Amino acid sequence: MIKTERITNTFRAFGNRNYSLFFGGQSVSQIGTWMQRTGVSWVVYTMTHSAFMLGLTVFVSQFPSFLFSLLGGIASDRYNRYKVLLITQIASMVQAVLLAILTYANHYRVWEILLLSGILGVINAFDVPARQPLIHEMVTDKADLPNALALNSSMVNLARLIGPALSGIILVKFGAGTCFLLNAVSFVAVIISLLLMKLPVYVTAPVKKKIRSDLSDGFTYLKNTSSIRIMMLMLGLISLLVLPYNTLLPVFAKVVFKGDAATYGYINSFIGAGAVISSVFLASVKPEANLKFILLINTIVLGVSLLLFSQFSYFPLAMFFAALSGFGMMCQTTICLTIIQVDSDPEMRGRVMSYVAMAYFGMLPLGSLIIGVISQKIGAPAAIFFSGYNCTYYCGFIL
Repeated sequence: MIKTERITNTFRAFGNRNYSLFFGGQSVSQIGTWMQRTGVSWVVYTMTHSAFMLGLTVFVSQFPSFLFSLLGGIASDRYNRYKVLLITQIASMVQAVLLAILTYANHYRVWEILLLSGILGVINAFDVPARQPLIHEMVTDKADLPNALALNSSMVNLARLIGPALSGIILVKFGAGTCFLLNAVSFVAVIISLLLMKLPVYVTAPVKKKIRSDLSDGFTYLKNTSSIRIMMLMLGLISLLVLPYNTLLPVFAKVVFKGDAATYGYINSFIGAGAVISSVFLASVKPEANLKFILLINTIVLGVSLLLFSQFSYFPLAMFFAALSGFGMMCQTTICLTIIQVDSDPEMRGRVMSYVAMAYFGMLPLGSLIIGVISQKIGAPAAIFFSGYNCTYYCGFIL
């Protein structure tokens, strides 16, 4: 009986029809997204053999989200988030189709891949601020919201487990073009799920301020809300000097572990496996649990696992620490996002999420450039050791 209650508690957000549809569609789409990310990184590294170019690829794909995320947040607060999300999903599908066509033509160059990656970054600047607050509208019982956010993270990370593994196999057997094409097809699932939803009738906001006023109001709200401000600072620092370790995984696959595209896929999948376990753990956490204490413990787990991962070239042992880093990373990120969303006022939620996108999509690409340069100077293992050290140091912000 107790076990049944725990299972019911873990998946209680699925009692909301709209959220169940969203979860199903996004599950398929996220697998395709991770296949494309893995394929792009592998193609660029295979063409250039440069850790710096890997960093530049991440920078180009995510920095536009930093530049335009505030506009995306304003669009999310001013307009129908459902329609904004539908448009961004269709645009992402078109981008994946163009990338697949370019790759199948077999005359592509690095700058062309970077250009399409930059276009996707602009799309994501409007997608993220609309998608996250829309979950609030999908969940009728607001007590289920933390569970819905945790399940959403589990879905993303299950995709991170499956997507890179599939991508590694497909890259070896069929090439990158097939990865990109499958990603394009995966968007059909999320578009259908959106069309099947029955959301409350959208009511247009009666008064719309100037964009500058909206931006100012969002920043003032963030500055005056300490719980959100601290989590935002934490997320920004982790995104700048810790999470970019992912950028160097192709180097580990090819140089440290003497492997190929499949090896790269396996590394990502072990990280994803740890993240999936982490997400299920968070979904099972009771509402009265101390999230900041869990955040502290998992920030330490992330830092220590990266320190150890960087020092072992024995693949099975390194994969254990990779999975552990995935667990700590997902707990750390998800709890920060949960605290930010739960503590945000409904009318400010879109702009708050746009600042979250700035903290993540702005700092992560800059961090990827930094770690790419550092890796060129001192090597990939030392660069990831540096990331692990930074993570353990940031624990002081939680205390």
